[in-house]
Amino acid sequence: MRTIDLSPLYRSFIGSDRLASLVDAASRTDNQNAYPPYNIELLGDDKYRISMAVAGFASEDVDIVAENNVLSVNGKRTDDDKKANTQFLHKGISERSFQRKFQLGDHVKVIGANMENGLLHIELARVVPEAKKPRRIDIGGSTGNQG
Repeated sequence: MRTIDLSPLYRSFIGSDRLASLVDAASRTDNQNAYPPYNIELLGDDKYRISMAVAGFASEDVDIVAENNVLSVNGKRTDDDKKANTQFLHKGISERSFQRKFQLGDHVKVIGANMENGLLHIELARVVPEAKKPRRIDIGGSTGNQG
């Protein structure tokens, strides 16, 4: 296994306590499977949409949780007696349970979610607080002792 020396990065970043945890999260092998398929769209400067193909799932079968910059989408089908007695000649629509996680950037918030035509749409926006926005620092006069 290769080890990466991150010490040059620490010289450039001041106060980035989360840098090591972000690099660790990025370097971890992603063991998620490819189900369900999804798209990530850029809708505007600070607006995003995640669209997931969740055919066969109702809105009450899907749970969405945003916590600590991680968005988790879980789907679990409730078995109906009607479907249990159905005999399929071919079953190509997957209705298995799933869990999909997305790492959110700083200040990215979940605005809402809706389900339409078998697609789950999750709306996201980057909302930077005023305290975090860049501000201009004026240079004052000399503070040295005169005289």
